[in-house]
Amino acid sequence: MAGSAHDHKHKAGGQGPIPVMLVTVSDTRTPETDENGKYLSEQITTAGHNVISREIVKDEPQAIADVLEKAVQSDARIVIFNGGTGISHRDRTFDVISRCLDKELPGFGELFRVLSYEQVGASAMLSRAVAGVYHDTIIMSLPGSPMAVQLAWEKLIASEMEHLAWELIR
Repeated sequence: MAGSAHDHKHKAGGQGPIPVMLVTVSDTRTPETDENGKYLSEQITTAGHNVISREIVKDEPQAIADVLEKAVQSDARIVIFNGGTGISHRDRTFDVISRCLDKELPGFGELFRVLSYEQVGASAMLSRAVAGVYHDTIIMSLPGSPMAVQLAWEKLIASEMEHLAWELIR
């Protein structure tokens, strides 16, 4: 069926490696302790895409906004943030990113919370995972727990990376 998601995914597969930027938002993680950044980098590379940058920023609104602007000025077509999506007073990633999005992908957060509910129960409602488009770049923001990052990669991101990037250029 023409125009179907299957057709789009087939066409998207021919665009070559996708440049991806990874951002860990944390007051405590370092390059040595950034397990989420390492995991995502390995998965993205194994999938045949390019990690063009890995950043770690403090959970401060200006630091998050600055790295977001740096990301959309780079060659990255997809930017994956992890950390800072909860409801504590230090969790600021959602607040910064959600204000900037030109188009939100509400299904991303909805699906993530459904899948997360299967793992952690009602605690899934505390996640403010979000995704969308900002300056022709896909922006995804995940919780900082390694289990959440793995869930998002395996169940949502890995199978749709090429499709997401292709939709922005078709």
